[in-house]
Amino acid sequence: MNRITGRSAFLALLKDEGITHLFGNPGTTELPIMHALAEHPDLSFVLGLQESIVVAIADGYSRASGKLVACNVHVAPGLGNALGSLYNAKFTGTPMILTAGQQEQGHGLTEPLLYHALVPMAEPLVKWAVEVTRLEDLPRIVRRAAKVATTPPTGPVFISLPGDILNATAGIDLGASTRVETRSRPADEVLARLADRILGAERPVIVAGDEIVKSDALEAAAAFAEALGAPTWQQSAPYGAHFLSERACYMGSLSRDQRHVREVLSKFDLMIVLGADPVRMSVWSEVEPLPDGLPVVHIGLVDWDMGKNFAAEMAVQADVRETLLALTPLLKQRGGERLASKAKASLAELAASNWSAKRARLVARFESRGATTPIDVDWLTLKVAEALPRDAVVVNEGLTSSRHLTDLVPYRDRYGYHGLASGGIGWGIAAATGVALAQAPRPVCCVSGDGSAMYSIQALWTAANARLPVTYVIANNGGYRIIKQRLKAFHGSDKYIGMDFADPAIDFTALARSLGVPAERIDDPAALPAVLERAFATPGPKLLDVIVDATV
Repeated sequence: MNRITGRSAFLALLKDEGITHLFGNPGTTELPIMHALAEHPDLSFVLGLQESIVVAIADGYSRASGKLVACNVHVAPGLGNALGSLYNAKFTGTPMILTAGQQEQGHGLTEPLLYHALVPMAEPLVKWAVEVTRLEDLPRIVRRAAKVATTPPTGPVFISLPGDILNATAGIDLGASTRVETRSRPADEVLARLADRILGAERPVIVAGDEIVKSDALEAAAAFAEALGAPTWQQSAPYGAHFLSERACYMGSLSRDQRHVREVLSKFDLMIVLGADPVRMSVWSEVEPLPDGLPVVHIGLVDWDMGKNFAAEMAVQADVRETLLALTPLLKQRGGERLASKAKASLAELAASNWSAKRARLVARFESRGATTPIDVDWLTLKVAEALPRDAVVVNEGLTSSRHLTDLVPYRDRYGYHGLASGGIGWGIAAATGVALAQAPRPVCCVSGDGSAMYSIQALWTAANARLPVTYVIANNGGYRIIKQRLKAFHGSDKYIGMDFADPAIDFTALARSLGVPAERIDDPAALPAVLERAFATPGPKLLDVIVDATV
């Protein structure tokens, strides 16, 4: 058996699990890995300038490719820095192997600088966390980590790598990869019960979510909805391309306003959930979003979301795409001409209120705001939507400034849109870098608020270093507008303490240039369309600092 160092074995194992990029920020305890990278030139190292940036870039890469990713951070402080981004990855079920270098076994007992037990730090946010204590166990641990991360419900895992393990040499068997096949459909009897229950509803509604992306079910979900003539809403946390926007049955995203969601859903007598956490809310309300007595049928692999807050009359754990490919023909067969006629009439009725109709009305409304100074945020969103190349990928962390982005830019493929999932800001600028790495040569547009951008602005350096085709559009209102809005709405106060950073003003163009990204400031609305068109046509990264209306 060939002898191999722990550091080289670790990288060989990652490659065999399908890893092509290692995202990282090295420190002394990670030097064995950096040393071994020279032995693995086919593994690309992507440098992020802080650990939260590293994990967010890796998260973006995975979300835009569907692939397992690996990232490496620096001992306890580095893992601490990474936890906010790891929280985001937990929310989206990103299949990720996160590792951190650790002090040599035994040395930690002396409490050296930077030491802390790493596994307890990571455990609350990952599916599995472990420290390697023998080199001979390294293959088993990495293989298990990859299997756990990629098995639905997918999610991040963590491995602590002590320095003595990485520097040791032994003859070890690297083993082989395991993937759990979960593309399963329900039993025929369950499909029959599903079909009968759905056909028994007079006014069904569909809520689609993230498993549509993970199971590649966009076309299958649209065909299912059209066969029923059922209006389809995206889940209330719209962080992915969860339905094809331009299909006749798509209505848009549910809001996170409990009263509004309850009003929307009150018209229906059955809610069909396709791979979603359908009505996840943000702030507390005394009103429940689900109308009393509305029955729920839930299909998907993430059983945690089934009946989590509201009972499901039928909860079917199966792959969304495979289930719909079997269920839709059965519905047509059992529903016959009656179902076909009903669906046709329903789709015709939806034409006046679906996503496309709403978009047309928004365009007409926003177009008149083009002379407003400072620039109107909704008009900015419209101009971005109009300038985007058809194959562009959108990353959205504009919060209040991009509130209508998904109302104007259609979802056309499962990797074409990525939004903030958890609510923890600072994800977008870095994630867009990973999205661009995964989707190159497709152009990427990242819309970010100025507050969010300052959490991860150094990710611009990574984009510049890799010469990625990303246009960063910063909606600059000089403060935390969403917090101001909530202070005013929830507390009736307009004393915005600690919510402005206009004195001194942040110069995003100077920041971007210092990190290697060309930048331009736009405060004249007349100049914006041409600037956007030029930016999307120009190779490499660039940043547009757009001064927008800060009115609360």
